[in-house]
Amino acid sequence: MIPELEKFKGFTVKNLPKDEPLAPGHRACQGCGEVLALRMVMKALGRNVIVCSATGCMEIITSPYPQTAWRVPWLHIAFENAAAVASGVEAARKAMARKGKIPKRHVDIMALGGDGATGDIGLQALSGAMERGHDFLYVCVDNEAYMNTGVQRSGCTPYGAMTTTSPPGTESFGQYTWKKNIPAIAAAHGIPYVATASPAYFLDLMNKVKKAALVKGPAYVHIFSPCPTGWGSAGERSVEFAKLAVDTRIFPLYEVIEGKYILSRKISKPKPVTEYFKGQRRFRHLKDDQIAYIQRRVDAEYERIARLAEVS
Repeated sequence: MIPELEKFKGFTVKNLPKDEPLAPGHRACQGCGEVLALRMVMKALGRNVIVCSATGCMEIITSPYPQTAWRVPWLHIAFENAAAVASGVEAARKAMARKGKIPKRHVDIMALGGDGATGDIGLQALSGAMERGHDFLYVCVDNEAYMNTGVQRSGCTPYGAMTTTSPPGTESFGQYTWKKNIPAIAAAHGIPYVATASPAYFLDLMNKVKKAALVKGPAYVHIFSPCPTGWGSAGERSVEFAKLAVDTRIFPLYEVIEGKYILSRKISKPKPVTEYFKGQRRFRHLKDDQIAYIQRRVDAEYERIARLAEVS
């Protein structure tokens, strides 16, 4: 066990932070699961943090000039280089502290990106930063497409989903590849801490983010983030869909601590994936055989992670 995590007692309902490093009044869509998750992330981290934010929904809605929703030092980064800039910030702080130009105290460094900025455009920078062993936290808020530029497919768009660049029709059934497994890619780098989280389980999410910030070295947290605008779903159902994604095994919650897999929530009696698909326009075209295929793949992937947790 990592020493810093052994000392961590965790957040409870009774000791939740009151401070709000992410201010209200931002311009997110109604029911945005991404900004809901980001608020939880920032409450867990507090204000002793520097945020390097890739271009994306969270950058757009929090920083319309001349306003900002950030109450912490924040840098707007290009789509592809949030992890690289976070690496530079971490290295610069070390150098300045060594030269006596700033106090020698720890400050959390967080890189933030959506699924496209993380798993597609920014994957090279993320891999390099993890390989070099920089002491920073990377948070991916995954809404499963490039939402702020027009709902185009990303590598994290799920099989069968409709986007503007993977439309269903006579020659297509929507997205034809399986969702890219970014947490597994991060874990393959041998970094100290990897986790998946959902805003439907806020204590689990906040505790994982805090753990990720406490460990020395790279840490990665992948957060499921419902998007009513891109998914064609009702805004008031975002938390419900976030919970259904877990209860159907579509998005398993787990940690990988120094290579050891730990299931955060075991789903022994899963709901069928159709329960999750209902109410999302992006899945309404799917036929029975396609749904059956998705169900088999979802169950197989969950069982794979469960087996890893048993043998770790």
